[in-house]
Amino acid sequence: MPDDKDAAKEKVRALEDDPPKRLEDWPDDDAKYETFGGPEGEAGYDEGPTRKLGPSGVKHEEDGSVTIDGEPVDNPDDFKGEPIPGGPTDPNAERLEGED
Repeated sequence: MPDDKDAAKEKVRALEDDPPKRLEDWPDDDAKYETFGGPEGEAGYDEGPTRKLGPSGVKHEEDGSVTIDGEPVDNPDDFKGEPIPGGPTDPNAERLEGED
């Protein structure tokens, strides 16, 4: 009989082939504490299941541009997700004094 930890690992293993695009679609139970590809150190980002999450060389620049391994991309919006509600990029979030 599998325990809760085994069930959580299996749930994450099932997500490796088609990871959720939206944060709210990720597990919110014990599976949220499991790591893609198992414990850290078994495979590099570009070698294991994490490679399906996107290129490891993506860098978001302060001016809003995006580069991959130092090369600018044609459409930076392709590499930007939806703002996290209440976060600094959320246009509807309440601003604190001193924030632009």
